[in-house]
Amino acid sequence: MFNLLLVVIGGGIGAGIRHLASMAALCLVGPNYPWGTMAINLVGSFAMGLFIAILARRGGSTEVRLLVATGILGGFTTFSAFSLDFATLWERGATLPAFGYALASVIGAIIALFLGLWLARSLP
Repeated sequence: MFNLLLVVIGGGIGAGIRHLASMAALCLVGPNYPWGTMAINLVGSFAMGLFIAILARRGGSTEVRLLVATGILGGFTTFSAFSLDFATLWERGATLPAFGYALASVIGAIIALFLGLWLARSLP
């Protein structure tokens, strides 16, 4: 239960930071291109790589990983978790499964979004 609480607290913090970053990008560059989302995904993925490498080197606790990686960075952007999953497969030598995962995740998510839009728009 404590681990779940860590993830929930971290997720709330990460989501709050994502919202603030999105609003800042909207004010700075306007709404014509998703610069904020792209920046969040890139920064979140960089932060995930940095954090995981430091955690591995210093032998960090499961609780710290859950709070920061799963919670804060996961709440900030799930793209960081996706990137870590890809990197894990890649570093294990599972090149084909890594690229399959990337393609299925990105294309599948876009298709799923369009299916959700279609379903919602089809309902009376």
